[in-house]
Amino acid sequence: MGGFSYANKPQPSSSLPPKRVVDYVTIYDFLRPLIFSLEPEFAHRLTIRSLLIGGRWFRHVEQDDPKLAVSAMGLRFSNPLGMAAGFDKDGEVPDSILDLGFGFTEIGTVTPLPQMGNPRPRVFRLPGNRALINRLGFNNKGQEMLAARLTKRSKKEKNSLGSGVLGINIGANKNSSDRIRDYGTGARNLSHLADYLTINVSSPNTPNLRRLQSREALTDIIDQVSSAAPNVPLLVKIAPDLSDQDLENVAEVGLDSGLAGIIVSNTTLDRPPSLDKKYGREQGGLSGSPLFKKSTRILGKMYRLTKGQITLVGAGGVSSGEDVLEKVRAGASLIQLYTALVYEGPSLIKKIKHDLLHLLEREGFETITDALGTDDGKK
Repeated sequence: MGGFSYANKPQPSSSLPPKRVVDYVTIYDFLRPLIFSLEPEFAHRLTIRSLLIGGRWFRHVEQDDPKLAVSAMGLRFSNPLGMAAGFDKDGEVPDSILDLGFGFTEIGTVTPLPQMGNPRPRVFRLPGNRALINRLGFNNKGQEMLAARLTKRSKKEKNSLGSGVLGINIGANKNSSDRIRDYGTGARNLSHLADYLTINVSSPNTPNLRRLQSREALTDIIDQVSSAAPNVPLLVKIAPDLSDQDLENVAEVGLDSGLAGIIVSNTTLDRPPSLDKKYGREQGGLSGSPLFKKSTRILGKMYRLTKGQITLVGAGGVSSGEDVLEKVRAGASLIQLYTALVYEGPSLIKKIKHDLLHLLEREGFETITDALGTDDGKK
């Protein structure tokens, strides 16, 4: 991913169309055919390398408008946009990501021991749907290497603005004899290097992992992680495929345990009939535009179940300022995205923030937090 944006002059808010407030032409638009000619994981590796070598060349260092600031989980975010886990699995480029204009970034999923993940091919683009299917399987280099890398980071200059929240997403090894204990291990290994920790029990690509979203297992995991990292905000990332009863259980566990946040949601196992025929039936988790409505509906349910007492992070299919505002109105204080960047490039972050400010003005909200949960009860 790469490229700068060249924006048309902003239109007056009174003349804003409902979507695509500003039209951008980017270098990425010209590079996309070349990038898409490459195998997806190879293209992703080149992206990481480009950020490692020339990350500061891509940066957007202007200060965020205070209207976009969010205070949540005892942390301050300069804007609500975050890079979702899965992009920077091994914490190689967190500050280059923040330099793109994100308010936060989430590393991982990382497991106690290194693991290769599932056999290739395991990532598939669905351009006609602006979607991806992946069955990566927690491929990462392990927590020891990540801890060493982040320890070096803490001793050096961080991102250009000196801001940005860093989360670490922890998981269990596929062949672990005690997956619940793995989460406690992750907290002990990494909590001192993170602004928050996310428990990933919702990936569809590790056999039986989603069973850990049950009331009993989730309670045990939260207890272990909380004991190992009592002073770090703790989040749980859930699947969009949970039943209403499952959602109630997660909400009750979260409220009883003092959980700081819930990420709604991970990828889905659903396969809408409109998916590209070439790869639409591949096994794995579906992300991108087809997930937006489902994940937003689940988000609204979780907001009502938690009574607004737990910070919710909206993820799934976000690709515009309109999408962000819809997630916020459904109950999300913070937003994560990833798949949309594959299709639009890094200038999307600047565009979303620009559009979001205009949309807030049009809808009569002074700040982004004023819109939080305003759709509650309407759907």
